[in-house]
Amino acid sequence: MITSLDTPGHALVTGASSGIGLAVTQRLLEDSGTARVVAVARSATASPALASLAEAHDARLLRLDADLTRPADLDALATAVADQTDTLNLVFNAAGVLHAEGVVPEKALLQLDPEALARVFALNAFAPILLVRALLPLLRPRLPTVLASVSARVGSIGDNRLGGWYAYRASKAAQNQLWRTLSVELRRTHPATVCVLLHPGTVKTPLSAPFRSRVPAGALLEPATCAAHLLSIVAGLTPADSGRFIAWDGRDVPW
Repeated sequence: MITSLDTPGHALVTGASSGIGLAVTQRLLEDSGTARVVAVARSATASPALASLAEAHDARLLRLDADLTRPADLDALATAVADQTDTLNLVFNAAGVLHAEGVVPEKALLQLDPEALARVFALNAFAPILLVRALLPLLRPRLPTVLASVSARVGSIGDNRLGGWYAYRASKAAQNQLWRTLSVELRRTHPATVCVLLHPGTVKTPLSAPFRSRVPAGALLEPATCAAHLLSIVAGLTPADSGRFIAWDGRDVPW
C-alpha cells in the first residue's frame, strides 16, 4: 500500500461505492500490504458491489455510510473509525460531483446558479479538507501516511483555455489550494505525512458518462486501470512529494 510501511496499513476510501473509489477499494483489499479498508459512501452499506467485496474479504472491509457535506456525519465517521483502529495510513478521497439532479456543468455565465454552486463546492472543495480535520487524531506525526484526493486537470487555472464548467473548475481549484495549504501545515506537525492531489484522467464512470463522446480513442481509462496507476503513485511517495498535483501518468499538473 505504502512502500515505506513496516506492517500492513489501514486505509479509508471515500466515494467507495462506485467508479474510482470502488476500484481503489478493491485493489487495496487485494494488496497484502493492506490490513483493513474503511469504505465510505452515502449508501455504503446498501451497495451490492461493496457487499460482494465484504463477503470476499470479511473483516478486512468496514463499510460506513456518511454524507461528507454534513458535519455531523463527519464526526460520526471519525468516531466509528476510531472504534476500529487508532491509526490511518492512507486517506483516499474519491468523492466528488460534476453533474446531478439540479447540477449541470455550465457553458455560460448566465447558467450559474447559486444553489448549484454551493452544492458543488460543499462536496468538491470543502468536504475533503473537513474530512481530514475530523480524522486528524488518527494521523500519527511520524508514521508514514498519505492523504490523497482526486482532483481534475480542469481545476488547473494555468491550463484553463476552454472556459465553461464554472462550478466544477472553481471547486477543484479551491480544493487544490486547501490541500496545498494543508501540506504546508503538516510538514511542521506531521513530517511523515504526504498530501497529494491526483488527476485520474478521463475514466469510464458515471461522472464522465455524458461527456465521453469527446474523448479520443484509447484515452478513456477503465476504473481498475486508473486505480492501479493512482495507487502505484501513492505507494512510492515520500514527504518530499507533499503538496504536488500529479496526473495518473506520474506527470505534474500545472496549478
